[in-house]
Amino acid sequence: MRQPPREIALGLKANWRQFSLLVLINAFVGGMVGIERTVVPLIGTEEFGIASTTLIVSFIVSFGVVKALANLVSGQLADKWGRKRVLVLGWLFGLPVPFMILWAPSWGWVIAANALLGVSQGFAWSMTVIMKIDLVGPKGRGLAVGLNEFAGYLAVGVTAFLTGYLAAKYGLRPVPIYLGVGYAVLGTALSILLVRDTRGHVQLEMASHTKEASPLTFREVFALTSFRDRNLFAASQAGLVNNLNDGMSWGIFPLFFAANGLGVERIGVLKAAYPVVWGLLQVVTGPLSDRWGRKGLIVGGMWVQAAALLLTALTRDFGWWLVASVFLGLGTAMVYPSLIAAVSDASHPSWRARSLSVYRFWRDLGYAIGALSAGLIADFFGLAWAIGTIGALTFASGTVVALLMREGSPHPTS
Repeated sequence: MRQPPREIALGLKANWRQFSLLVLINAFVGGMVGIERTVVPLIGTEEFGIASTTLIVSFIVSFGVVKALANLVSGQLADKWGRKRVLVLGWLFGLPVPFMILWAPSWGWVIAANALLGVSQGFAWSMTVIMKIDLVGPKGRGLAVGLNEFAGYLAVGVTAFLTGYLAAKYGLRPVPIYLGVGYAVLGTALSILLVRDTRGHVQLEMASHTKEASPLTFREVFALTSFRDRNLFAASQAGLVNNLNDGMSWGIFPLFFAANGLGVERIGVLKAAYPVVWGLLQVVTGPLSDRWGRKGLIVGGMWVQAAALLLTALTRDFGWWLVASVFLGLGTAMVYPSLIAAVSDASHPSWRARSLSVYRFWRDLGYAIGALSAGLIADFFGLAWAIGTIGALTFASGTVVALLMREGSPHPTS
């Protein structure tokens, strides 16, 4: 006998089972990045003997470029194929990644693994964000994004700490990378077996929407999100710079701390503090952006990040670096869910997935730009100069948001 169709309703209470499942899955998505935060740059210097900082961070460049492009098409694919299919596809691209790092005979294998990881993250992380926003509807976007990013970046931080601890005890490979094998298998299985698609929730929200939207092509959505709408432009440039400084910290921080005498376990503590604070506080900052508005948290968060980066560059003490890592996490927690919620606010449900994919394209292109520019600055002027320069750019980006973004601006329709 056929089961009656499942009743669809918007809101966290009505969808808490699927929402919680997606939170868990995104923790596994974040853990896949966490396995690389501490040990992979050190694999390049210690196992493969690479002296060039630019060459070391090339694995982040491959990750960032490919993830940005995967983000760009993920919204289109989600609208055509459904959210679940794109989520599963992302996990299938991620399955080989930990094995390639485990067995890599050369640095080229690590770069190739990170290209696959970029596709995986672009599809899987994008879908967990979009599906949660679909489930909760317009009233709880900040909370939905905050919980999603909390799970992902808490997993990044915890995994960065665990890989640093395991590397200090057992070596850089293979033991720390086994965590990634577990994440990949569990994430793929849960996505295939238990996740349900959320396109029905989008249709329900559109049916109750008071404002009709003109049909938009992808090119029009790209132009709106990138530069034509002031709120969407302000969010896109801030997202790019936010991940630009994150890409710099991913590649440069382990080398900077090691050059100043820290061992891999203490480097793991510093590399964990930033994403753990970032992850935990998004449970607070996401809902706060629903109450207080997005703009103040974005501007303040960018400026707090800038101060933390400058403190890191100007000091040579583990205690001050730990303080700076905590403040870097605080600033990023203020910014990250607020930006995604701001883009959602400024987008009609009929093209919200595509607008978010364009925003995430610009945001994650920052990984590549940040890693490459920081690597070049470090090779010519030193690691501290690379960190300080990116800090100044982060402050400037917050100023752009302060000048351009309008709080609560309705979404454009054409």
